[in-house]
Amino acid sequence: MIKFLNLVLIRAFVGFALLLAVPQEIAAQSMTDVSTIKVDELSDDQVRTLLQKAKDAGLSNAELLEMARSRGMADAEVEKLSERIEQLETGSTTSRSSATLADRKPRQQNNQHEILQGVYANQKQPEQVKGTEVYFGLDLFYQKERQLTFEPNLNMATPNSYVLGPGDLVYVDVYGASENYYESTVTPEGNLLLENIGPIGVSGLSITEATRVIKNRLSRFYADMQGDSPSTFMQISLGNVRSIKVHLVGELRLPGTFTLSAFSTVFNALYAAGGPNKNGTMRNIKVMRNNKQVATVDAYDFLVNGKANMGLQLQDQDVILVEPYQSRVTLQGAVKRPMVFEVKDGETLGEVLAYAGGFTDDAYKDKISVTRFTDKEKSVSDVYKGQFDIFSVKAGDQYTVGTVLDRYNNRVQIKGAVFREGNYALSDGLTLSQLIRRADGLRGDAYLDRANILRTNDDLSTSIIQVDLKDVMDGTEEVTLEEDDIIRISSIYDLKDEYYLKISGEVRDPGIYPYAEGMTVEDLIQRAGGFTESASKADVEIARRVQENGESGEIAELIPVALNSDLSVKGSPQTLVPYDNIIVRRKPNFALERIIKVEGQVNAPGEFALRNTEERVSDVIRRAGGLTGYAYPAGATLIRRTEYYNTESEKLRKQKNLEKLLDRIDKGDPSEAQASQMRRLQAQTGDSLSEQDKRDFIAQTRQETLYDIGQGEGTAIKIKETEAIAIDLEAILQQPGSKYDLILEEGDIISVPKQLQTVRMRGDVIYPTTVRYESGRTMKYYIDRAGGFDNRAKRKRTYVVYANGEVARTKTFLGLKSYPKVEPGAEVIVPSKGPRVPLRIGEIVGLTSGLATVALVISQINFNNGSGN
Repeated sequence: MIKFLNLVLIRAFVGFALLLAVPQEIAAQSMTDVSTIKVDELSDDQVRTLLQKAKDAGLSNAELLEMARSRGMADAEVEKLSERIEQLETGSTTSRSSATLADRKPRQQNNQHEILQGVYANQKQPEQVKGTEVYFGLDLFYQKERQLTFEPNLNMATPNSYVLGPGDLVYVDVYGASENYYESTVTPEGNLLLENIGPIGVSGLSITEATRVIKNRLSRFYADMQGDSPSTFMQISLGNVRSIKVHLVGELRLPGTFTLSAFSTVFNALYAAGGPNKNGTMRNIKVMRNNKQVATVDAYDFLVNGKANMGLQLQDQDVILVEPYQSRVTLQGAVKRPMVFEVKDGETLGEVLAYAGGFTDDAYKDKISVTRFTDKEKSVSDVYKGQFDIFSVKAGDQYTVGTVLDRYNNRVQIKGAVFREGNYALSDGLTLSQLIRRADGLRGDAYLDRANILRTNDDLSTSIIQVDLKDVMDGTEEVTLEEDDIIRISSIYDLKDEYYLKISGEVRDPGIYPYAEGMTVEDLIQRAGGFTESASKADVEIARRVQENGESGEIAELIPVALNSDLSVKGSPQTLVPYDNIIVRRKPNFALERIIKVEGQVNAPGEFALRNTEERVSDVIRRAGGLTGYAYPAGATLIRRTEYYNTESEKLRKQKNLEKLLDRIDKGDPSEAQASQMRRLQAQTGDSLSEQDKRDFIAQTRQETLYDIGQGEGTAIKIKETEAIAIDLEAILQQPGSKYDLILEEGDIISVPKQLQTVRMRGDVIYPTTVRYESGRTMKYYIDRAGGFDNRAKRKRTYVVYANGEVARTKTFLGLKSYPKVEPGAEVIVPSKGPRVPLRIGEIVGLTSGLATVALVISQINFNNGSGN
């Protein structure tokens, strides 16, 4: 019986606990309404409360679930309650609150676009800040080269002094024995609406004050949040930040009303307005709130000391007033920031120096000059060191910091042939020999017979003191130095020309070389890389300058030199003297192979090397096997290079051959000999082609000269690298060695065409074309085949170019035209008269006047003749 009564009491208690666990909207229902409870609507705290009450009543979790089922809770809801209990006990809750916490986004700024629009509009007006660099601090809020925003940091911890207002998103986190979280935006009426809690007025409260108010309200629902040892705690933080309206007035670049972040400080607002203008104060910026001044900002405190007064946050409808500046002074000269500074009453020159960053390294720190306005005029005074911190500045003062004098009070200099030139300190009784020892002594090339000291006199004039340096170094003479003396010790090479030798001709590296005493001809040739292949070792001479030519007019002494072919040291070698010129001549008749080419209708066309300098066309045709049966000798031509042909020099040709040889060497794993040869070839192929450069320059000069001549004569001269020479191959083969048989030169090309059967018509004919050759036909026939002469054809100038390059023109005798003969392969060219140039009005007037004058003269002559009769 007692056990039964206990069970009834427990069930009643659990039923009461279930009533506590359900939400407020069903808390007033009776026990019979347990069947309507939705577990998903229960918070974790409500489920924990239910478990704690069941535990206090001695019920297990299974008995609690069975009790709920017996009271009418649906099986599905009982299963959900079982899962919630298990999750809470294992710590893996996935409640609505936890899921929402995971989805919480980082803090953002409301109305960000509106804020940025107001700020960036200010960035497009650089013309309003011209000259602000002379006023200290004005470039803090605007610089054309970069943008300094003072943008508030939204990721910082919520400041306790932050004042909540409509639009702020507030997070309320409950943790400890009970866990829950709320979020709500402050309404325009200034309330937070928390779920199941009701409205809480927080507008105008700081974070600290709002925490106290919200905690008092929540403690009604979380009993263990109060007391000396609470087990449930609460924390509020700020979500998205609202925007505020701030009014900036006064001496600003862009005064007006700006939309800013609620985290903004005075510096954020000043940046949005571009900062003070040239008339605005930087030292006394006022913040007005509800028609009362709540703060004063000194921008110099931030610029100089790094204190930005960031703790003062703006509120909606705050007014920032920038009044005109009170007083300014100018600090110029040897300071780190020579600018115009704003000063307050009672500030000293020492404080202004601090604003300017202090003195520069070359500043004269003992005295500062000041120009000050009096009631009638300006006055000048001096402020001495020790007075800077007590000298009060006055509006309009102009301070000038000078520099130390550009002179030395204890310097001597030594220059020239000593090991350590430079400046040295002048000590009492310093002598020249002591100074030379300080400079680590004389160099070996020092000129000992003479040295000089340049001394500065009291009137700043200078005088020269001559010194016998040999006596000074021996100790027989001594010179005491004075302030600012300059000692000059010459080198023996400063007093004479630099000696050199020259070698030219057939050596591998001709040019200028330094002279060394005892140097021989063999030494210089070896220094120049040795002989070239074309050098004549028996024809070497020295051209030596004649020191005194007197009346003989002799310029140079020519000294023949007999050399050993291997440049070995034998006999008595010829010793060289400065400025000798060694000339190594070329071997007689030495020349590289000369190549000509035969192409076309010969039996063995190709390249041929000339045997000698007298080889002719007939000789090479014979070596080429003669003409084929299809050859047309009358059309044979000889193509020859002109002086403008870009011929390779011997050095260039040799270098190309060496480069090809270098490419042929096995570079994979060369032997020691091959590696050595590769190094030699690489060194040789890296030489400059100065001879080729000179030859190119000469060719270019010839072309320019020819062009200038043509321009002077009004004639266009065509510059060609090759030209065709007409030859009579039939006469050459019939009479070898005759005047028709030309001597060949390097690069000649003999071209023998096939039998030609056409004639080409070019120039001012109606239809330029190529027609079939017909024997016995005159040139008039072929012109008719091209449609005849055009209207502008210059018939008298018609000419024929034959296949071998010869030209024949039309001749006129007694008005009769004699056209040249046409042969196979010829080109008939009819030149044009050129375009008609219309007469200008001036020319017509001149011509008419001339004709009238002639007519008048003729009539006058006729009249005189009639009168005479």
